Amino acid sequence: MTELRTSPVSHGELFSERARQYAQDRPLPERISILEAGCGWGSGLDLGDLAHQVIGVDVESPALRAHTRRRADLATWHLGDLRTVPMPPRAYDVVYAPYVIERVPHAELVLDRMVAALKPGGLLMITLRDRNTAFGFLDRTLPPWLRETLWDEPGGPRRPGPPAGGPPPKPAPAPLPPPAAVYDPVASRQGMRWYCVMRGLVIAEEYASRRCLEAQGAGSGLAGRVCEAVAALSRGRLTAEHSEVSLVIRKPENRFARVI
Repeated sequence: MTELRTSPVSHGELFSERARQYAQDRPLPERISILEAGCGWGSGLDLGDLAHQVIGVDVESPALRAHTRRRADLATWHLGDLRTVPMPPRAYDVVYAPYVIERVPHAELVLDRMVAALKPGGLLMITLRDRNTAFGFLDRTLPPWLRETLWDEPGGPRRPGPPAGGPPPKPAPAPLPPPAAVYDPVASRQGMRWYCVMRGLVIAEEYASRRCLEAQGAGSGLAGRVCEAVAALSRGRLTAEHSEVSLVIRKPENRFARVI
C-alpha cells in the first residue's frame, strides 16, 4: 500500500479545485450538477463563477435541518434515510461527501447509491474519519462521557480573549460539528480502497490529515499521549499520525473498465 500524503490545502479547498478543473475540462460549457451528501453541517464547495447546481442530502435531525434551511446555495435538498432519499441514477457530475461514510449505518449501500448517481467520468470526493487509526479506535470504543472528557481537555483549542484595552469581541456562532460516527468497516482507508477495487472505481488522489485530532484537542497533551499509547500497543496497526483521509475517486467512462 502506498504511503499517504498530506494535502497542502484543506479538503474543502482541494475538492473545490478538483470540481472547478472538472468543469473547465468539459468539452461543452454546460452547467455541472453536484450532489452534496452531508449538506446539514458543512458549507459546500466553492465553484466561483462556474455554472452549477447543488442538490443536498443528509440524515434527518433538527440541527441538520435548521442548518440546511439557512443555506442559500442549495437548489433543493432532502433529509432522511440516505438509503432511500432521492439520488437519481447518472444525474450528477460530482458527488461531494464530507464526513458522511463513517456516520451512517449500511455505509456500503449508501456508497453504492452515490456511485450510481454519478455520470460516467464523474468525481466522488470523500473525507472520512479513518476507523483504523488510534483516534478512530478511541472515538468508536470509549463511552461518550470519557470521550468528551478526553477530547475537550484543557490543552485543546481555545477562543482568543478580548484585546487589551478594548471591549470583548462579539462571540462568533460555533460551527456545527459532524454528527456522531458509526464506523462501518468501509469507513477507513483500507475499506475504501477495497470498495473501489470491487466496484471498478479509480482513486485519483488520497491524502491524510489531522483535522479531527487538532480540532478536538487530541493533537497534544493527554489526548495526544493516549492516541500515541494506543498506536504503540497496537504495534502500529492503529496509527496516531492522522485521523482522517480524503479521496478523489473517478467513475470510469467505460462501465467495463477495471482497476489494474
